[in-house]
Amino acid sequence: MTTAWTSNNGIVLADLVPAELRRTWVEHGHCPDTDLYTLFRGRVRDHPRRDAVVDGEGTLDYAALDTRVRRIAAALADSGIGPRDIVAVQLPNGWRAVAAELAIAAVGAVSLPYPAMRGRAGIAALLRRSRAVAVIAGDPTGRTHPLAELARLRPELPHLAAVFSFGDDRAPATATAALDAAAGAEHADRREWPPRRVPPESPARILVTSGSESEPKMIAYSHNAFAGGRANYVAALHDGTMPMRNLVLVPLASSYGSLGTPVTLAGLGGTLLVLDGVDPAAVLRAVSEHRPTHLFAVPTLLRRLAAHPGAVGEDTSSLRAVVTSSAVLEADVIDAAHRRFGRPVLNVYGSADGMNCHTPLGASARPGGVTGRPDPAVADIRIVGTGDGDGDGDRDGEGEIWARGPMTPLCYVDAPELDARYRAEGGWVRSGDRGRFEEDGALRVIDRLKRVVKRGGYTISPREVEGHLAAHPAVAEAVCVGVPDPVLGERLCACVVQAPGTEPLTPAALHAFLEDARGLERAKLPEVLLRLAELPLGATGKVCRHTLAEWGAESGERSAPPAAAASEPGPLRSRLREGS
Repeated sequence: MTTAWTSNNGIVLADLVPAELRRTWVEHGHCPDTDLYTLFRGRVRDHPRRDAVVDGEGTLDYAALDTRVRRIAAALADSGIGPRDIVAVQLPNGWRAVAAELAIAAVGAVSLPYPAMRGRAGIAALLRRSRAVAVIAGDPTGRTHPLAELARLRPELPHLAAVFSFGDDRAPATATAALDAAAGAEHADRREWPPRRVPPESPARILVTSGSESEPKMIAYSHNAFAGGRANYVAALHDGTMPMRNLVLVPLASSYGSLGTPVTLAGLGGTLLVLDGVDPAAVLRAVSEHRPTHLFAVPTLLRRLAAHPGAVGEDTSSLRAVVTSSAVLEADVIDAAHRRFGRPVLNVYGSADGMNCHTPLGASARPGGVTGRPDPAVADIRIVGTGDGDGDGDRDGEGEIWARGPMTPLCYVDAPELDARYRAEGGWVRSGDRGRFEEDGALRVIDRLKRVVKRGGYTISPREVEGHLAAHPAVAEAVCVGVPDPVLGERLCACVVQAPGTEPLTPAALHAFLEDARGLERAKLPEVLLRLAELPLGATGKVCRHTLAEWGAESGERSAPPAAAASEPGPLRSRLREGS
């Protein structure tokens, strides 16, 4: 039986997981069967003086945060925002982003947080497709101008009834109201405001994918999926001897960052620490000062933190684990982070689409895409053969990774074609990733099924070549992308950041290493080299492959691989883009 929720503006969100399965997960204790704001209120009653949010402006305990949340919720309700509304949020990391999301939950609405730097066209597409009734936006830092963008977009968005400014005194006249006064006024109306309780299997938040390889997707999650499955995976990374203090170094509006407000606070009752930016020195100072138990970062940032020199008085002893996700973790990053922090490095395979498998507590991450055994309290995993879409994997045990469990989302938003492509009968989510189980039952993620470079009639896995490039002593980071070619369709481009003090790499030197030292087939050798000072990151902190493909096509140094076939075109004009 399929249940559906319909927004006041006509967006239908159908739960593609059978209702009897959802009920089974509740009965097994995997989901709390309570909406997020009610859970958060329980945390406030249990420990009102515990730190809730720590940011650049200071610290709010649970009681102080809830006071602001309830004032904001009252302001939203007075403006007509309530159950079956979708409200978008574009705020930088900090207490305002946290309070806004909890206030939306308190009025029974659905939140749609999206990171800054999405671009006007991308923002318009998200708001148009979701038919969001309102946006809460602002940037106290002044680096971005979301309110000005929204003012220009409003004529294109007939469903957008209100724009609330928050933490930004540059709000244009078209903003509906400022939430700062409601949240922080000393003599605000303290009347008891009644929150709206909603069914725990109804939508709570819409996750937006990073769009690092394709157009961003929107995926609807229920209250139970956050406070159950997603909270279960975060809790499994801790021994439970003290409340978690999670330093989250990704945007709270990202899929990875969703472990912040709905999970760390509402789901687990811990402390959320966030920074304005991810400067390594500032991060390490925050670890010493605020004593987090867990540090969450993408591998690229983890590499940079590990390489940053220690400062006088630095103290990282509070950390119980360093957690990373969003990209394949290589051995050198694991080793460097372990040496730098002296704590286990835990790897999480996860996605906004509903995947999760993590390194278990007490173990340490393994390189090359190996995570851990699937946790039924989070998501069951199976490998499905790619030939006919059924069975237990191909002959080599590899196939597409499918997942289903307490964290499984409802559906994609306004995208039936994505539901048809990525959802299967019985509520299973198709990842689009190729993987297999190791002998000990741990999941190994091999590559994206679709992330291949098709050079003429030959298919190349960029992930395979990246693994070989990472072994080169002069390579600090490497990503491979396809660049267009008028004859062969695509050629493989190696985008590399070199280790300090190493001689500039050349295509010939890379070919010799990959073929002679690593035994890579000649047909897989990269024919374009792009040397950079650092890899470009998208809004969610992941490496932006779109940007790399554009740079590689424009400025990559090109050369044919050794002993290229006579039918191939000759060497193209070399162009080199150096990072500054």
